[in-house]
Amino acid sequence: MAARNTTTKSAAKPGVSAEDLLKHYHDMLLIRRFEEKAGQLYGMGLIGGFCHLYIGQEAVVVGLEATAGEGDKRVTSYRDHGHMLACGMDPKGVMAELTGREGGYSKGKGGSMHMFSKRKHFYGGHGIVGAQVPIGAGLAFADKYLGNDRVTFTYFGDGAANQGQVYETYNMAELWMLPVIFVIENNQYAMGTSTRRSTMSPSYWERGAAYGIPGEEVDGMDVLAVKGAGEKAVAHCRAGKGPYILEIKTYRYRGHSMSDPAKYRTREEVQKVREERDAIQHVRELLLTGQHAGEDDLKAIDKKIKEIVNEAAEFSKASPEPEASELWSDIWASA
Repeated sequence: MAARNTTTKSAAKPGVSAEDLLKHYHDMLLIRRFEEKAGQLYGMGLIGGFCHLYIGQEAVVVGLEATAGEGDKRVTSYRDHGHMLACGMDPKGVMAELTGREGGYSKGKGGSMHMFSKRKHFYGGHGIVGAQVPIGAGLAFADKYLGNDRVTFTYFGDGAANQGQVYETYNMAELWMLPVIFVIENNQYAMGTSTRRSTMSPSYWERGAAYGIPGEEVDGMDVLAVKGAGEKAVAHCRAGKGPYILEIKTYRYRGHSMSDPAKYRTREEVQKVREERDAIQHVRELLLTGQHAGEDDLKAIDKKIKEIVNEAAEFSKASPEPEASELWSDIWASA
């Protein structure tokens, strides 16, 4: 049966080190500054197609990546830049891919929605809603078959949580006791539809009870809460107890994609979350009030991150577009 709703709070983690807090702050700020720059490049016409920014949701992936071990896998949807950076992919390669350049992770052919890194065990953003969920279970099946004690983080949103393949996957994952963590990034809006209008369920994670999958709801604007819940989920999977569901309540500040004016919610609603619940500001306050860092230290971190992001943007601009012959490469695999 599913566990009771136990929203994890950072107050329950008093022993967090200054080093960990600084790393969480750095990693979340890197994602935000990178996404802000990506938004600028999109506005300049340097990024084509769709571009879905992760601004506001940084604590989700940073908190969970803090619990991952070497060889653990991750797969997600098209809002994927934050996941790439959090698992250690090079910002230059990510930005070059966004701009369709040869120096990108998929040689400029995947763009924002479809890049991957085998070396970092990042198995892609996927454009078809919910399609990554059975893929995540397949990755976990391979690890169980090999007996290598690895875990797969399978990310999807509240909109995808209503897709049928999710529940087919739940059934198989529990039946075969797969080491997969289903991460529902509930950012309140499936494209432009509020969760209040799209589902009668009080929560998404509790749906796993029908399959015997335990889970919980987590405050996704608190990186320490996410990390705490992630540690519990990872331990569950590594112990051979099967899948686990984390419904992480978060919030995106921008529209669904760069072409979305987000008129389905008020500016006041977004501003209220920014002012009262911002995940990066929360960690900033913990660092300052705990005297783990001063204002000058945090400004230096921001300055360094902006340099990294600007270097990534310049690298992408300097990288050539792929040759037309690249249309025929990486199609066939030798068997």
